Amino acid sequence: MLIVTRRLVLLAATLSLGLAAPAAFAQDKLMIGSYPANPPWENKKEDGSFEGFEVDMINAVGKKLGVPVEIADYDFQALFAATSSGRIDCAISTISITPERMQNQSFTQGYYDNDMALVGKADNGIKSLADMKGKVVGAIATSIGEAWIKEKTGEYGFGELKSYKAQQDLLLDLQNGRLDGGVGDIVGFEFAFAKMTDLAVKERIKTADQYGLMCKKGHPMLDKINAAITELKQDGTMAALHKKWLGVDAGAGTATVEERPLPQ
Repeated sequence: MLIVTRRLVLLAATLSLGLAAPAAFAQDKLMIGSYPANPPWENKKEDGSFEGFEVDMINAVGKKLGVPVEIADYDFQALFAATSSGRIDCAISTISITPERMQNQSFTQGYYDNDMALVGKADNGIKSLADMKGKVVGAIATSIGEAWIKEKTGEYGFGELKSYKAQQDLLLDLQNGRLDGGVGDIVGFEFAFAKMTDLAVKERIKTADQYGLMCKKGHPMLDKINAAITELKQDGTMAALHKKWLGVDAGAGTATVEERPLPQ
């Protein structure tokens, strides 16, 4: 009887470990979605791999969590459906944290304070937003830039709004005169203008915008991912990425170097 009892105890312990194992290791990798043409934040190279600020960041998060990271490319607007459906765990692509998005998505703390800009052809005669009355303006579809244009059309009298899947298409239309101005994240524009020297920032648009890592609503790993981002700020990794990819030091007190609350 004692031998049988010991066998039953051993069997129960084995079953308990077997049942516990999947829960402990269910998250065997992080599936990440990324808009593939958004340098210096993310860019898909010819060999199919990704590079950029947020790419390095999410790979560093994976190392902190001890799980591999797999990145797949999506159109920007498709990222929201991909997280909601669970096809990916999280998305990177300079995604701003907004109350509207928080209704259907979860976000980590912000890790970059961003402004926007009005941009255009350097010699098109437009100097600021005040010159955009009746003009054709463009932005990436579903982006903060597009939302800002819609909100401010009454104030600035914008004419036609054109939406784009890719920033490169927007920039080409600016160069070819099919678009008078574009609105979007200033860092991405300035990075592109290092090569596209016929385009220029016309006016900086101050915002309270912060980029966060967007995850499926209620994602079970959200708190751990957020804690990993805090560690990356504290150990200097985020500051180093800012210097590497944006070419300047992160400002003191910015979201890149200081912990921010988890958006609620």
